[in-house]
Amino acid sequence: METKQKGLSAWHLTMMALGSVIGGSFFLGSSVAIHAAGPSILLSYILSGILVYLILYALSEMTVADPTVGSFSNFAARELGQGFGFVVGWLYWTGTVLSMSSEATAITILLRKWFPHLSIAFFGSILIIGVTLINLMGADKFGKIVSGLSGIKILAIIFFILTGIVLIAGLFPGTRAIGVGELARESIMPGGIKGIAGSMLLVIFAYAGFEIIGLAASEARNPRETIPKAIRYTVFSLVGLYIFYAAVLLPLIPTAQLNETVSPMVASLSRWGIGWASSAINLVLISASLSAMLAAIFGLGRMIRSLTDEGHAPQLLKDKKDVPYRGILFSGLAMLLGLGFGLLFPRVYLVLISTSGFTLIFTYAVIMASHIRFRKREGCPPEGICQVKGFPYTSYIALISLVVVLLSMPLIPGQGTGLVAGLIMVVLYSAIYFVTRFRTSAENKREARKRPQRHPELVTEFSEELTLDQDKNKEK
Repeated sequence: METKQKGLSAWHLTMMALGSVIGGSFFLGSSVAIHAAGPSILLSYILSGILVYLILYALSEMTVADPTVGSFSNFAARELGQGFGFVVGWLYWTGTVLSMSSEATAITILLRKWFPHLSIAFFGSILIIGVTLINLMGADKFGKIVSGLSGIKILAIIFFILTGIVLIAGLFPGTRAIGVGELARESIMPGGIKGIAGSMLLVIFAYAGFEIIGLAASEARNPRETIPKAIRYTVFSLVGLYIFYAAVLLPLIPTAQLNETVSPMVASLSRWGIGWASSAINLVLISASLSAMLAAIFGLGRMIRSLTDEGHAPQLLKDKKDVPYRGILFSGLAMLLGLGFGLLFPRVYLVLISTSGFTLIFTYAVIMASHIRFRKREGCPPEGICQVKGFPYTSYIALISLVVVLLSMPLIPGQGTGLVAGLIMVVLYSAIYFVTRFRTSAENKREARKRPQRHPELVTEFSEELTLDQDKNKEK
């Protein structure tokens, strides 16, 4: 009788990635991107999809060759130096903790539609504690829960696409076809190049979260086959869903009417008499944020394990068990502190939240830089399996594009401070790395001085006597 293979399947990894990517920010944040770019948002989704394709396949090549726990943090340390591994690991961890503590606040605010007196401090804390405890169950059980929650929001997007097609084609009884609708009256590029550049940043944020596949690689079944398959499913699912979503939305509502206070799905369907969509999408938003939080803590626990293994985090957090309990609990506690900090100092917290976008784009740029060094050193890894086509040109194009996206942050209101705060955070973590490295080096030298030194002449005499004895034994 065959034993069932343990570990995460390609399906689990794909649903985990989709759970991490399609969060509440997609359902609300896409309004700002579509408003900025108009119909040219389709171009932004396609270009960002190509960029995501290159980043994911670069990550896949390195992960298949070495399915390590820390993924991109370990790759950066190996290819670019230990300092890069330290900085990108802690930067990613910090940005994700901040953004997920804000998701707990967002869920509570959404629930206030039905429970107006719900306390953000109390219920937000309960949510964070809940998703942390669920992560302690292990990868297999956790993967099933995230798959279920991810399925809800994917079905919601598919439902919107199908409903939009029915409205556009006029298939509802007693209605006439919308056809191209608002597209006939829209400027293709209302914000010009600046609008596309600004929307690109927000669209890449909408794709962000796929890197969870790399962090989960060490717990996958047969990573050499599972990781490329999961990445292929993730890329085509995301790009396909996003492009169809935007293509159906554009005829239904003028892009000038969209803003960050309402989901584009709700606004467009309500405009055509489907008002009950508001409550339904509200529930989907809650499940979207929950699955994003679950997937985030999963990744953060593995990142902490990697940092401790590399000596880049306090050894108190080191955990040798299959589930990194200490890393998960530490990350959950950090989210609770983030939630409390946000309630006490909301203005400072908003500035810090804007750095989460910076940390993600910075991480992707480091992945591409690591991949370039990796391919130059290793060639086609492993066993000739090359997934990134057109190397090195495509990898350099992706890296340069990510740098341009980072520099475009000031084009979006509120993101300029995120760029500045993010750069300050990079400098801060770099300083921490060099200080700790200097202290470790000084301690090692002091320990070396304390150790008793052998007299070199005695060591030489002993080794000569040992050699003579061995020669005599051979003669006998």
